[in-house]
Amino acid sequence: MDRDLQKYISKRKKRDPEFAKDYEIGYEQFKLGVLLREAREKAGLTQEELARRMNTKKSAISRIENHAEDIKLSTLEKFAQAIGKTLRLRVA
Repeated sequence: MDRDLQKYISKRKKRDPEFAKDYEIGYEQFKLGVLLREAREKAGLTQEELARRMNTKKSAISRIENHAEDIKLSTLEKFAQAIGKTLRLRVA
């Protein structure tokens, strides 16, 4: 991440608690979407191929990868199965 952007985010978090809270939540959701996209790509699948395996549309896969907020556990399980993996959750 760009150093100036990091400084801005740090300063904004200090003076705006609501921004800080929302930033952390948004960042976690973003990371989940990135992890799902990387897993799909590592499995050698396009969004279309994965959608077919999950019996859904490409737009649904795009939404999962780009807007992972409020994703259902059952959807994550289907996603994992469709790429030949198992889902493991850990509370840390």
